[in-house]
Amino acid sequence: MITRENIITAAKKTIVSESQSIAKLTDFIDDVFVNAVQEIYNSKGRLIVTGIGKSAIIAQKIVATLNSTGTPSMFLHASEAIHGDLGMVQDGDAVICISKSGNSPEIKVLVPLLKRFGNKLIAITGNTTSFLGKEAHYTLNTYVESEACPNNLAPTNSTTAQLVMGDAIAVCLMEMRDFKPEDFAKYHPGGALGKKLLLRVQDMLDTTRKPFVNPDSSIKNVIVEISEKRLGVAAVIENDKVVGIITDGDIRRMLNKTETITGLIAKDIMTVHPKTIKSTDMVVDALNILEDFSITQLVVVDNGEYKGVIHLHDILKEGIV
Repeated sequence: MITRENIITAAKKTIVSESQSIAKLTDFIDDVFVNAVQEIYNSKGRLIVTGIGKSAIIAQKIVATLNSTGTPSMFLHASEAIHGDLGMVQDGDAVICISKSGNSPEIKVLVPLLKRFGNKLIAITGNTTSFLGKEAHYTLNTYVESEACPNNLAPTNSTTAQLVMGDAIAVCLMEMRDFKPEDFAKYHPGGALGKKLLLRVQDMLDTTRKPFVNPDSSIKNVIVEISEKRLGVAAVIENDKVVGIITDGDIRRMLNKTETITGLIAKDIMTVHPKTIKSTDMVVDALNILEDFSITQLVVVDNGEYKGVIHLHDILKEGIV
């Protein structure tokens, strides 16, 4: 009978086994690895990553990582390559071939063809003395003592080691290219990540909702302006400059302190020197200011000109957190 304890033990054993296998990869990072990375960096073409079976799946993940970090890459299935897809490989392309054994029939057919075309071949294999290991220009060792599989059959530790070696290559290439967050944003324009890296305050401003009052505006007019524009705030404008703001919280606090609003005007309850941001600043910077000061609105000002208000709720709706 499989018990709860059996499941937990098996899971922990798998994690420990894979983590230990990954840690041992550091022993295989040497001058060959350096030369392979430099070969990719200096390549005039793309990086083709190929493999078969589970290694092909790992190859696809490595390609995705490389493409998203500035290294143009393409996945080529080893078995499809020898049936026509080899035409994907062009002059100047570097090729990574992934195989645990390095002796798969498809690999033995593919490797000589790649070398005949003159492409530089980088092997990622757990068997450096295999056909692939010996024929490659650069051989990166991903040897593991055993699989996490209880029968030592299902690719587990070996595929994880391949993946980590691919990540190591990708990160090294990022550092060599001085790859920055703004570069990353170019390849991730969609979703929360893209918005966080690319979206500017001006992209979210609703110019039809620019709540403002004059310093001498009555409190009634202030309340109406805040209610109509539905941003919970109104900027106080004098001589085309923002001299303060009034929030719905200011209104509530005023009503708690006074019996009547007769005679009160905007400048009597406004907050001077409000927090502001430029329209060209990043939305994520606006979010950081809002969180740091525990406020929900920021007045947008460009060279003293009032542009509008950006609200915390609008930022959160965009999924930027």
